[in-house]
Amino acid sequence: MLCCIFEEMIWVACFPHLPLNKPRMPYWQRLWFNLDAELVDNLVIFWCTLALFRGIGYYQQLREKEEAAAELRAQLAHAHVRALRMQLNPHFLFNTMNSISSLIRIDPMAADAMLEQLSSLLRMTLQRGEVQLIPISEEMQFTELYLAMQNLRFAGRISQEISVDPELHDALVPTMILQPLIENAYCHGLSRIQHEGLLTIAARREGSKLQVRVSNSGVGLLPEDGTRAGVGLANVQRRLRLHYGDEQSLSIDELPDRIVRVTITLPLSFRESEVATLTGYGVA
Repeated sequence: MLCCIFEEMIWVACFPHLPLNKPRMPYWQRLWFNLDAELVDNLVIFWCTLALFRGIGYYQQLREKEEAAAELRAQLAHAHVRALRMQLNPHFLFNTMNSISSLIRIDPMAADAMLEQLSSLLRMTLQRGEVQLIPISEEMQFTELYLAMQNLRFAGRISQEISVDPELHDALVPTMILQPLIENAYCHGLSRIQHEGLLTIAARREGSKLQVRVSNSGVGLLPEDGTRAGVGLANVQRRLRLHYGDEQSLSIDELPDRIVRVTITLPLSFRESEVATLTGYGVA
């Protein structure tokens, strides 16, 4: 209110000829006249203006808090994904070293070759750094190296087939997402049969989704396997949930002839700033 009175005092002092339709009055009389006529209007304008600016200030503060909270959630999710990758790498390394150890006495040449392939896999992992999503073509390079190691371990008695739609060359997937599924297929299925095992990996487009399937022959889903959600599969499920929320799915089914199939479905997205080129994957 004092601001409104002070404003009127300045106004009356600067414009002594106002109001035009009234006889000339002394300063204090003109001030009282203006206050009586305009004080209420000025107060309304003042408080409305104050409320507007306060509201804008509160809104900006709210937005800043929401953005800070969103950034914190994103950093937390990224930290969770990074932690899951850190958990997965030692698990993969430990299992691979066990395979090499078992080959050293019975087939030193195969153990030496597997050690070289492991070195290449670790180099590839280090080169990727903190990248969480990579083109499926790069994921397949890693997968093919891992399959070559398994081929040495099982002495070629497992047939391996990879099929990826050519248009999906630059489709993005979480890094190292297939290795746990393949390891699970060998551990729970292919390692339990003596010959003519089959492992197939297929990626195809389903509308706006990318569908990746890993199938293996073996003994089917045994009761003692439960849901087969060991460290690897549980890790994959958590990573998919962190990356895609409810827009992803992972399912395990048993098909005829004791074929077990793991299916991952996730939103289809492509690497930016690069032109997709045709590629194909045949029988490994």
